[in-house]
Amino acid sequence: MIHQTAVIDKSAVIEDGVEIGPYSVIGPETIIKSGTKIHGQSVIEYSEIGFNCEIFNFSSIGKRPQDLKYKGEKTKVIIGDVTIIRECVTLNRGTVAAGQTVLGKNCLIMACAHIAHDCTIGNNVIIGYSTGIAGHVEVEDSAILSSGVGVHQFCKIGSSAIIGAGSMVSMDIIPYVTAHGDRATLAGLNLVGLKRKKVKLSEIKNIKDAYEILFMSRLTLGSALAKLKDSTSQYVKDMIFFIKNSKRGIARPRRGKNDTSDRDN
Repeated sequence: MIHQTAVIDKSAVIEDGVEIGPYSVIGPETIIKSGTKIHGQSVIEYSEIGFNCEIFNFSSIGKRPQDLKYKGEKTKVIIGDVTIIRECVTLNRGTVAAGQTVLGKNCLIMACAHIAHDCTIGNNVIIGYSTGIAGHVEVEDSAILSSGVGVHQFCKIGSSAIIGAGSMVSMDIIPYVTAHGDRATLAGLNLVGLKRKKVKLSEIKNIKDAYEILFMSRLTLGSALAKLKDSTSQYVKDMIFFIKNSKRGIARPRRGKNDTSDRDN
């Protein structure tokens, strides 16, 4: 059902079974697929919304990026199926750098969160209340960002990582870990998340062993990676791949005052 007060641009494509609440505005070049519900007073433009999503009141999806280099180029937002976007979320479309901002399937974006231009958010991601994600950030599948987190532009957060409330993330966070603080440092593994994903205990041990070699030994990072290179664990391979492809450098555990180990590459 489309409320009579909703304003819908003639270029928008609204599939059967979509609900649009009062005073919502559906702007140009928007596609909304069947089963999706748009609550009242939301604004959506230049976006592709998947099946069975729900977007709550006062959300702003697909408005122009907050980037001074943007000059009106045609870009968009893509949102995967069964994703929930709560009240007052802002999700900006891309710039020419990537052309789009992507939010995956089955995500939960809590109230007042902001996702900036050219971000890529994976599937099954949870982003907490009032969290702000700057441009060009990549968040991999099943990561959780708690409330009040700030993520610096171009950072990458690995699969199944969890970021504690109020953290400021300025370096890449490897998969399967917990991190918190200003600036965020590693605080161990996300064991709860791994167990919820039904990761085998033998694989959790492999991840633990890799974490200890990477961060708790006195090896340089390069030497630690070399020691792990023959691992047959896909989880460990994921960690190695992530570290080797990090462009900003990775966050590490906070060191004690007496720790003088060499941690350079």
